[in-house]
Amino acid sequence: MIKTELLEILRCPNCVREKDGNLTLYKDTWLICSDCNRKYPIVDDIPVMLIDEGDKWLNTSQESLPIPPPSK
Repeated sequence: MIKTELLEILRCPNCVREKDGNLTLYKDTWLICSDCNRKYPIVDDIPVMLIDEGDKWLNTSQESLPIPPPSK
């Protein structure tokens, strides 16, 4: 589970330089950027904040995201 304090400081690595890049926690297993809609999985309680990882899930709807996220 992601702590509230961590969620408050995490930002989308793709958007943080030009926009807010705020992330929303989805079902305790995904972080979704409010600006670009990239989705970052949380694997073993660790957010995988790589732009390439967010790109993989860009066109997947929020409801279609696998719960739990794949570990690879």
